[in-house]
Amino acid sequence: QVQLVESGGGLAQPGGSLKLSCAASGIDSMLYEMAWYRQVPGKQRELVAEIGTDGDTDYSGSVKGRFAISRDSAKNSVYLQMNSLKPEDTAAYYCNANLRGTTLTIWGQGTQVTVSS
Repeated sequence: QVQLVESGGGLAQPGGSLKLSCAASGIDSMLYEMAWYRQVPGKQRELVAEIGTDGDTDYSGSVKGRFAISRDSAKNSVYLQMNSLKPEDTAAYYCNANLRGTTLTIWGQGTQVTVSS
């Protein structure tokens, strides 16, 4: 069964940190471009960070310097380390796997991140 399962969300204080995990099954995630998106109610899902099959990374301007995406081939997983969290980082975070050059894209079920004092 092909699926992405996110974990690690929760409540954090402003200035705090959280690390999200995305475990892939049924695919070799190293062959996919992996990304984290986030969405708040009433708004479009937005790209937060992505990592290519070559390890190159890219970030949205709002999280650059605070978030870091990484991948672990042995665990077939992708991670999002989130530091210096702000209330505006509050959202549902989704893991995405995209097979470059195809229309194949896979989404996880999402994990909620809430940043509040």
